[in-house]
Amino acid sequence: MAITFSDLYTDAGLKALDEFLAGKSYISGDKLTLDDIKVYAAVLEKPAGSFANVSKWYNAVSSQLASTFPGKAAGVRVSSGKAEALAPAPAAAAGGDDDDDLDLFGDETEEDKKAEAELAAAKKASTKKKESGKSSVLLDVKPWDDETDMKKLEEAVRSVKMEGLFWGASKLVSVGYGIKKLQIMLTIVDDLVSVDDLIEEQLTVEPRNEYIQSCDIVAFNKI
Repeated sequence: MAITFSDLYTDAGLKALDEFLAGKSYISGDKLTLDDIKVYAAVLEKPAGSFANVSKWYNAVSSQLASTFPGKAAGVRVSSGKAEALAPAPAAAAGGDDDDDLDLFGDETEEDKKAEAELAAAKKASTKKKESGKSSVLLDVKPWDDETDMKKLEEAVRSVKMEGLFWGASKLVSVGYGIKKLQIMLTIVDDLVSVDDLIEEQLTVEPRNEYIQSCDIVAFNKI
């Protein structure tokens, strides 16, 4: 059965909503849904403290929307022409629709589906941004022999370009018999770069394997 809220810009409408929200956190369950967004949009401003349940619900919805849309709002107000029309409106024709009523369980429109999808996408992007981390890696890059041009080898390493990969300082370290290896620092964004894939698919394949014989991870630290 559909739940209908009317005239949420009036004390009478807010009182009905306040009674409905008694003992509830949200309109339809224990989590924010599109139903809450619909009702929230119909409440023109933060309710007075006399409507304790509505005020608590309004603050909870505002908090979640603020974390989902972190941009700084300039502040707007939406007026309702119906709020000024104090005289009773003519009775609606039988079977007609009342524009002041919110039918929460009616057929979902394309606009509803689009709004729900955008809200879900924004939450997913926000969660991914929070979870994404970086790591600092120290890599040993070994040449084929003592005749390998180490300058060319380092140029081959640094020629690897990809999103989330940042090359750092490097030095040559002697390993004996006139052979030196390249030690190089790199920083990666964990969600974007796999060090194993970097070695197997970039550094030790043609054309870079002309200079690079193998690579080893010396140190791997989360930042």
